[in-house]
Amino acid sequence: MTLPQRVALIVQKGLALLHPCVYGELGSKDSESTIAAGLEKEIALLMPGADAKSVVAAFLGRLSEVKRLVQTDVQAAYEGDPAATSPMEVVMAYPGLYAVSIHRLAHELYLLKVPIIPRIMSELAHSKTGIDIHPGATIGERFFIDHGTGVVVGETTVIGKNVKLYQGVTLGAKSFQKDPETGALVKGIKRHPNVEDNVVIYAGATILGGDTTIGHDSEIGGSVWLIESVPPNSRVYNRPPAPEIREKK
Repeated sequence: MTLPQRVALIVQKGLALLHPCVYGELGSKDSESTIAAGLEKEIALLMPGADAKSVVAAFLGRLSEVKRLVQTDVQAAYEGDPAATSPMEVVMAYPGLYAVSIHRLAHELYLLKVPIIPRIMSELAHSKTGIDIHPGATIGERFFIDHGTGVVVGETTVIGKNVKLYQGVTLGAKSFQKDPETGALVKGIKRHPNVEDNVVIYAGATILGGDTTIGHDSEIGGSVWLIESVPPNSRVYNRPPAPEIREKK
């Protein structure tokens, strides 16, 4: 069995912990012990010399907070989509919730500096949903991705509470800094935007740059291109066609 296949099994157990009624495993203790055993084995292989048991224990110690965050995501989706008939429907049928649930698990491993595994987890979600969230992205509670296909959230993105994204939104890098001597890309710097609390970003919007901040309680319209910050309570939209263009249509 390959590493991605083994990580997929760990992801399934993680989803069973977060959503036991939906993923058919009410015995969460069994799921937790299976995750611990699987992660410990992989971490020992990927991080020679590290205390794999301690890393796994730290991860398991964060699971209660991950569960709480995911429940806020479920509630945000249910309250934010008039088509949602119940929180259970959100868990069973919404790709955004699936991708965000996996991200919440992968992010904790990323913070513990576990290599490769968090990225494989995010790619498993990406391949299934079309939603690409780097495990390094920091995301607050009550996060909702509606529809979802084509959403990209970069590694150093920071998202506040109660944020809603629609399909095709990109929170990306504006440019890549290079080492002047070697020409190699400089890693580990802030490249992606900040999105403050209570922001809605509509379909197809692109927001780029590590120094770009969307102020709280703002609304970014569909297909907007932003490479600079906007203050709180902003409404940013593309200009409508000129009257003569509308008349021709």
